[in-house]
Amino acid sequence: MTILDRRIHAFRPDLAARHLAGKVEAARFADAQPMRVVVPSAPLRREPRPDAALDTEALAGELVDVYEREEGWAWVQLATDGYVGYLPDDALRPDQPAPTHRVAALRTFVYPGPSIKLPPLASLSLNAGVAVLETKGDFAILADGGHVFLKHLVPADRFEADFVAVAERFLGVPYLWGGKTSLGLDCSGLTQLALTAAGIASPRDSDMLEAALGSPVPFDESLSGLRRGDLVFWKGHVGILTDPDTLLHANGYTMTVHREPLREARDRILTKSFGAITSIKRLG
Repeated sequence: MTILDRRIHAFRPDLAARHLAGKVEAARFADAQPMRVVVPSAPLRREPRPDAALDTEALAGELVDVYEREEGWAWVQLATDGYVGYLPDDALRPDQPAPTHRVAALRTFVYPGPSIKLPPLASLSLNAGVAVLETKGDFAILADGGHVFLKHLVPADRFEADFVAVAERFLGVPYLWGGKTSLGLDCSGLTQLALTAAGIASPRDSDMLEAALGSPVPFDESLSGLRRGDLVFWKGHVGILTDPDTLLHANGYTMTVHREPLREARDRILTKSFGAITSIKRLG
């Protein structure tokens, strides 16, 4: 049998996606049931327990393939980046309308009516998807009846011109392992969110990003010749250059999204955490 990455292929000893039949061994195979995320964000965990490791988060409007629903958990594969894990079952519903718009603000509120003075029902982070039925004044009225400030939304097919500028908006946001919202995020979550906002499809984890994106940039001890937008990789870490000499990254050293001189980050990381830079990749 082919050895597949369990992070992005839906298989377990007892159950696997039907399209993997003949590629993996499993006691049974199941067809996918498409559903959408109907909460602002949902934790995708490694095991069906609330205290299990957080691998990533699914955002409102995301389409997921559900292979099992049991005891309050759904075993799913995210359609956006293929990640597999367990979501709370009550975060999902079938037959939901596809998003027409996405959140372009770092975070926005959902109100019960067309007034910012009303107590908000929820808050949505950047890239969350919503189905807009109509607009009225300053508000978009959603399919579920919520109201969102219209200027915080863009059509789902409209993207940012500069993914680095998107990432810079997260400066100071707390570090959260597996996080992917403006309440907290990790290094690859920051990178994926920024790229997605710019219309660049990308995988979730840093090793996947390193393998999938861009062209290698030759570098030496001087770290010269780099550009804004270059992605700098270590084993288990990724950062974004905001200029040839400055690294932006969500990191456990400051526990925030932080900007610092690239060479200082390189030297500290070499001795204290992830080791040497493994590659620098350039998009486009």
